[in-house]
Amino acid sequence: MNPLAPIGTAVFGLLAEIGRLAWFTRDALLQGLTPRIYFGQILRQLFRIGYSSLPVVGLTAFFTGGALALQIYLGSSRFNAESLVASIVALGITRELGPVLAGLMVAGRVGASIAAELGTMKVTEQIDALVTLSTNPFKYLVGPRLVAAVISLPLLVAVGDTIGIFGGYFVGTRSLDFNAYAYLKNTADFLKLDDVTSGLIKAAVFGFIIALMGCYHGFNSRGGAQGVGRATTNAVVSAAILILAANFLLTSLLFKVE
Repeated sequence: MNPLAPIGTAVFGLLAEIGRLAWFTRDALLQGLTPRIYFGQILRQLFRIGYSSLPVVGLTAFFTGGALALQIYLGSSRFNAESLVASIVALGITRELGPVLAGLMVAGRVGASIAAELGTMKVTEQIDALVTLSTNPFKYLVGPRLVAAVISLPLLVAVGDTIGIFGGYFVGTRSLDFNAYAYLKNTADFLKLDDVTSGLIKAAVFGFIIALMGCYHGFNSRGGAQGVGRATTNAVVSAAILILAANFLLTSLLFKVE
């Protein structure tokens, strides 16, 4: 009947989950990223995580860039500052929207796929079969996915940034009557290398989070089909929350307010 008991139970459960995740992360780094390295698995995951995600990331970036250009134009026109549209679109895409939206889209597509695949292997005892065959599951299943995600996400974000800026350029020149040369010149003059590299650093961290959450929830799924479904949902939700939290922390570290 103690009203504080549910709160204490929830807190202890959260701490236990954090401990299990920390232990799993340690094993993934110490076992999954050390020899023996399965290069064939890494290439296969690069195709599945990176190349297969290009359409959804490209479309998301294009429409986000176009919508951002429209919104900034509507806001800046109140202060006669329409010339800032190109600069702010480029800054918003490369620093924030590009890596965050790409991370969220890949989390929904790839994180769910990893959790479902590994969760199915877990409940059908295929992971236990790997152990009996003297194959380390962390090296064969977790390591290649972590490496592929960390490599793929920055490449996807680089492509997405380009497409997103082009989306803003397309809307600016076609709908808002901007001069094409002036728009591109404002973008090139305002955009700095640090703006691009900061987004790529974020993307690498987001890729690690997505693969880690997918593998963790897949490895810890139980209870048949329902357990696999829960693992898939938890992988996507936890990856999305951690991406947003990591984005805030990385922004605070990379762009310190003076």
